Amino acid sequence: MKRIIKWLFITVGILILSVVIIGTAFINISPQFGGSASQDQQLSYAETGHYQDGIFINDEEIIMEYNCHSITAMLKETMNPDPNVAPHQNIDVLKMDPQSIGTLPDSLPRITWLGHSSFLIEIDGKKGLIDPVFGQYAAPHPWLGRARFNKEMPITIADLSNIDFVIISHDHYDHLDYESIDELKEKVNHFYVPLGVGNHLRRWEISDDKISEMDWWQEAKYKDLKIVLTPSRHMSGRGLSDQSATLWGSWVIQSQNTNIYFSGDGGYGKHFKEIGEKYGPFDVGLMECGQYNELWRDVHMMPEESVTAAQDIQAKLIVPIHWGSFALATHSWTDPVERIVKAAKKENMPIATPKIGQSILIDGELKTDYTHWWESKRYAMMR
Repeated sequence: MKRIIKWLFITVGILILSVVIIGTAFINISPQFGGSASQDQQLSYAETGHYQDGIFINDEEIIMEYNCHSITAMLKETMNPDPNVAPHQNIDVLKMDPQSIGTLPDSLPRITWLGHSSFLIEIDGKKGLIDPVFGQYAAPHPWLGRARFNKEMPITIADLSNIDFVIISHDHYDHLDYESIDELKEKVNHFYVPLGVGNHLRRWEISDDKISEMDWWQEAKYKDLKIVLTPSRHMSGRGLSDQSATLWGSWVIQSQNTNIYFSGDGGYGKHFKEIGEKYGPFDVGLMECGQYNELWRDVHMMPEESVTAAQDIQAKLIVPIHWGSFALATHSWTDPVERIVKAAKKENMPIATPKIGQSILIDGELKTDYTHWWESKRYAMMR
């Protein structure tokens, strides 16, 4: 009996050691995890005023208590998520005609939701992508994440051509996808990213002259477009030892006649009013509303706060984002959109809830007659 127990411990020990070795090798070898900052870069980051001891910090304190109670609650929720944490059938998306992209007059901007926080933007004769994630998993490996709710995307990267710019909010996997960037990189003229994220792109063989790394409140020009990195209240990291080693943020995209705000990820804070005062009003606010939890509300807004934030930035129209594609929290997959629609209605805020692949024309007329497509019985739990 003692010999059996001894060999059992040895076997378990070997398995654990093997997992550690394989995991360490994967982290060090796989390009998924991107690059890291040099010592000179870290010294320059320190000059920003929001970088200390090797990490970027928020202007407002983030409180995320890790104690016995919070960890127990998190584990309990993770093991027992809402029964409708994901739709019970594949979500059908609206397919895009590649030939239709870029055919509208410059005076008629169009944004197309690609699911979660990904968008195709057509503005002033230019085409841009925001947080383009085309993969099926928001994780470094399929074993580490749940599959996307829709098996197909509205359009494939192969069908895209001549992308003027790509904007990245931060380096979490549901916003920065290695495979997507690797397939896109030869089609993109320029990448706009927060400080430190450029190291990931450089490791993925994107030339430095195609990358603009920006700090909060820094402005850049792409031809006649103004592109601004504005603050958000969040964090970053792709591995086990690089938490908050790169910056995160929200974005402003301005043409002569159109003003778009993209929230990225983050908790509610004073920065929204500051953004609205400096760059508002906005024709549309693409506002995060999903994958939240009371335990981490400082880094992910509740849907009701998303509406308040849209008011703060002076948005004429809300488009909810960060929902409908991946289960990254334990609430039902429709809870975010149901709550934000209810809150927007209460505040008399126009809101558009497009299907994945559906476009919104920004032509001065606020179109909000979008169906509640997520209420289809085919997506509901079988009773």
